[in-house]
Amino acid sequence: MTYTEEWVTARARDAYEHGRASFDIRPEQTALLVIDMQDEFVRPGWSPYWVPAATRMAPRLRQLVEECRAASVPVIWTIFDDTHLGLDRPHALRFLPHADTDWRRPGPAEVWAPMDHRPDEALIRKPSYGAFYDTPLDTMLRNLARDTVIVTGTLTNYCCGATARQTYERGYKVVVGSDVTATDDEDRQEPELAVLRKGFALVLSAEEIANRLTTVTPAPEEGDKANVA
Repeated sequence: MTYTEEWVTARARDAYEHGRASFDIRPEQTALLVIDMQDEFVRPGWSPYWVPAATRMAPRLRQLVEECRAASVPVIWTIFDDTHLGLDRPHALRFLPHADTDWRRPGPAEVWAPMDHRPDEALIRKPSYGAFYDTPLDTMLRNLARDTVIVTGTLTNYCCGATARQTYERGYKVVVGSDVTATDDEDRQEPELAVLRKGFALVLSAEEIANRLTTVTPAPEEGDKANVA
């Protein structure tokens, strides 16, 4: 077969728009990551980094958090904070437009109170976009015996997207919540989800995630696996 430009373009477009990774979401193997739902991004008007779309989707994410708790899925929170006097932060950040404001946190970053972070749920203070960069997240997931990670929070095309890619690269199965992630320019939401959908993650709505956590196909027995092989 000769693969024409039209054929390969149509194939790529279909995967960006409609592709679905083919794995189950099993609660006993899954952890929920809530990325950076903190005051400066979610509390209305509090900082120049406010993400209005994150405030709007917060109740839906809060509901997914409750559903994960009910299904015994560990919830791990992250916040983007000033750690180690900034010495662990990528050096080039200071040169980028993202840092073009004099606003500074008045104290340590905190999860936005309406999200109801609980003291018995791990909280990672991270120095950069991806949640694995210079943090114990990989060790925590392995200690929890989790091989599937649901990525939610903000910003979709920064911290969530970077984390999804890092999660994929470490061999985990990645789920990204299409309507429980948000970014500062909503026109950027779907283009980022399209890339994640095609090459990194299973992209689902919060409702679809909750349904999959509560309706799981039984795992095949060892004998059945042998018969399939």
